[in-house]
Amino acid sequence: MSDKELFEMYNKDVYRTCYYMLHHAQDAEDVCHDVFITVFRQDWRKVEYMKTWLMRITVNHCLNFLKKKQSAKEREKKQFMLTAQTTAHSADQAMEQLEESEAWKQWIHELPDKIRSAILLRYVNELSLSEAAEILEVPIGTVKSRVYKGLRLLRKKWEKARKLHQKGEVYGEKYRKSIVSSSEK
Repeated sequence: MSDKELFEMYNKDVYRTCYYMLHHAQDAEDVCHDVFITVFRQDWRKVEYMKTWLMRITVNHCLNFLKKKQSAKEREKKQFMLTAQTTAHSADQAMEQLEESEAWKQWIHELPDKIRSAILLRYVNELSLSEAAEILEVPIGTVKSRVYKGLRLLRKKWEKARKLHQKGEVYGEKYRKSIVSSSEK
C-alpha cells in the first residue's frame, strides 16, 4: 500500500474524528493534515492494526490541539475581562438562531475532552469498546464509564431542551439559561 492509498482509505475517518472533536472545519483539516504527516514520517507499513493506530494518533493530536486552544482562550478571557462588554446583545441574537442540530453539536462539544473522545470513537467512528480503549490507552471499563457518562449528560440536556420546547420556550431566556448552566456543571 502506498502513502496515497493509505490517505485515501482513512482520510474520511480521520477528518470526521477531528471535526467532531474540534468542532471547526478548518481546525479539523489542519489537524488531519498533521496526523498524516506524522504517519508518513513513521514506518507505518509495520503497523498491524492500522485504523486503531491512526485513530490513536488522531485523538492525541486533537487533544493536544484542544489544550493549546484552551490556554489561548484563557489568555483571551483574561484580556476580555479587562475590557468593557459590548457584545451581549449580539450573543443573545446568536443564541436565538440556534437550531436543533447545532444544539447537539454544541452539547457534544461541551462534554469534557475525555468523555467526548470516547463518545466520538464509539458512535461516530463506530469502533468497538476494545478498539476505543486501545486508542485512548485506558481499560475497557473506563471507556464504558465515559460513554455512559457522556450519554447521560447528553440525555439530560436533550430532556431540558425538549421540555422547554413543549412549553414554547425553545429560544426563550430559560432555554439560554439551561444551556449555559448545564455547560458550567
